[in-house]
Amino acid sequence: MQIEKILNNNVIVALDKNGAETVLMGRGLAFGRHAGDEVPEAKVEKRFTLHSDQLSDKFQQLITSIPLQHFLMSERIINHAKITLGKELSDSIYVTLPDHISAAIARYQEGLVLPNPLLWDIRQFYRDEYEVGLKANQIVKEETGVEFTEDEAGFIAMHFVNAQVGGKIRDVYDMTYLMQEVFRIVRSAYGFEPDCDSLDYYRFVTHLKFFARRIVSGQRYGDDDADLLDVVWYKYPRAYDCAKRVCAWVEREKGFRAGKNEMLYLTIHIARVMEKNGD
Repeated sequence: MQIEKILNNNVIVALDKNGAETVLMGRGLAFGRHAGDEVPEAKVEKRFTLHSDQLSDKFQQLITSIPLQHFLMSERIINHAKITLGKELSDSIYVTLPDHISAAIARYQEGLVLPNPLLWDIRQFYRDEYEVGLKANQIVKEETGVEFTEDEAGFIAMHFVNAQVGGKIRDVYDMTYLMQEVFRIVRSAYGFEPDCDSLDYYRFVTHLKFFARRIVSGQRYGDDDADLLDVVWYKYPRAYDCAKRVCAWVEREKGFRAGKNEMLYLTIHIARVMEKNGD
């Protein structure tokens, strides 16, 4: 493997056997070497191949603009997240997370701590990702002495939500706001808080994540099970009315007209999480 580009003394770019750009890291990896030289394989400690040329370019720019410690720390967090979440993550996380972590460290060192207005909702809707955020806080403190707040754990969690969705971070915030509003409508309709620790609540949140994703992407359910809606309406009239209010808000605010299947599943989930608790 030959060196294609030298980013700094510790980082080079080479082409793998398939012709894809691979970023290689190692102490003194590029010292005394030039483009066209053979890669000293014994000194290679880490390899990164991003499958998008645009991402690869951004990755290379990032490597040269933030401290290497911040990148390696972020990689440690990402590896923990992959094990904890058990989900495939977009390559974009190798750009967005180190960039965020490094900028946040600089902010905290300057005494600038940002509040996270969605923290409560992130804790409720993205519990696993929030736990990853808390672990990231711990890793940052261990390695830099900078102590992030829980608000920052929430911001970090959203990067992992986004890496699973594969969309833009703006879409993730839109989805979170949408779920926030749905729960506001449900709480208003029933007059009490749902049991956030119940399995039914977890199932409802999971359903809402996909509902929100469909709204953001403009995709709709088919109406294959629509005949069941009349049965559910008769059995759970209060939950049905609440689901109607949710769908009316979604159409008014997002321009998304929910079909009968959306109404069916929303009604069932609302009934399970609210009417069981209300008995």
